[in-house]
Amino acid sequence: MFSFHPTPKEDLLVSWRLPEEERNELISFRRELHQHPELSWQEFETSRRVFERLEALGLTPRRMAKTGVVAEVGSQEGPVVALRADLDALPIQEATDLPFASEHQGVMHACGHDAHTACLMVVAKRLVANPPSYGRVRLIFQPAEEDTDGADMMIREGVLADPEPIAIYGAHVWSQMPSGYVGVNAGPTMGSVDHLEIEITGRGGHGAVPHTAIDPIVAGANLVMSLQTLVSRRIDPMHSVVVSIGQFEAGTAFNVIPETAKLTGTVRTLEREAWEQIPALLETIVHQAVAAHGCEAKLTLTRSLRPLINHERETEVVRKVAQAYLPDERILPTKMLAGEDFSAFLEQIPGCFFFVGSAFEKSEADAMKAAPHHNPRFMLDEESFDLVVRILEDSARYELNEAHKAVL
Repeated sequence: MFSFHPTPKEDLLVSWRLPEEERNELISFRRELHQHPELSWQEFETSRRVFERLEALGLTPRRMAKTGVVAEVGSQEGPVVALRADLDALPIQEATDLPFASEHQGVMHACGHDAHTACLMVVAKRLVANPPSYGRVRLIFQPAEEDTDGADMMIREGVLADPEPIAIYGAHVWSQMPSGYVGVNAGPTMGSVDHLEIEITGRGGHGAVPHTAIDPIVAGANLVMSLQTLVSRRIDPMHSVVVSIGQFEAGTAFNVIPETAKLTGTVRTLEREAWEQIPALLETIVHQAVAAHGCEAKLTLTRSLRPLINHERETEVVRKVAQAYLPDERILPTKMLAGEDFSAFLEQIPGCFFFVGSAFEKSEADAMKAAPHHNPRFMLDEESFDLVVRILEDSARYELNEAHKAVL
């Protein structure tokens, strides 16, 4: 996925390091959030902490989408640029030995949203200390990214209105990319997320006389294999598609052929064209595969997230900003099939979503062995957070400066 050119940490450029006071505040707030994680749509305490800190900065935050928070900083003259962080945690029991490990049983910040929120709060503080003279920055603290509906609800409630931002930027710390690296890619960058559920109906019977029954397990087994032809034979091989069956449930006894079987799984695509093809292709493959064994099937496809597609110009903005802090070999063209609901924002307005390496390990092999996102042993190198702050802030300032030049 990544092409690494490891360099010892002491050889990194130091220009992206934040002042010590800001770094300490960032890390302190991140650890506070990490100790008190909350699930999607339950981020009440997290939202309160964010709201109160924004008020303490002299801003006027407002609540949106139940547990989301929005604030603006800058001049009323000129356009708006949006920056976004997510608030929610995951239903995972933390298994790290961190002194600031989760105090909430069965809930953990295992995807870095605590870091994203703390980073955006430091961006807010820096913008208040030195506000843009033209235009303003809209700070979006979004709930329920893991539930996949948080961005859509904020959009429905007007987070991109009055006025519509000229661009939006978001970042994701990444535990399997070394600290001091940035991943940014124009075009398709993260995958769609579709939930697949298939109910197969046959005719139950005795396991000793299978010819008198219609076996949904055999039909299901054939279907699992047939679904892989969607990837290998039905979609352009230059497009990225994954079909994974995660559950196969059938039967109640060792000698009974069941009446039904149920399969659930996920479909991921990177390109919009492939995403649009999936429903019709699935219908064809599912019904033909089970019909070959005399069964019937009901397919339910829930489309949770669209592919995340970065805009060319805004991707170049992030790349240029990153080049001020990092050599070119540390700026990687990164894309993956994991999903991210920032895609909803990018369908409405131009923008870019980028990755900041946060692994302690400094080689490709070691970084890829680190605990991945959504793992109970997930950890982040806190030294990487400064770079998130720098790129988010600088991208927003660049946009507003360019907009100001255009009207001079």
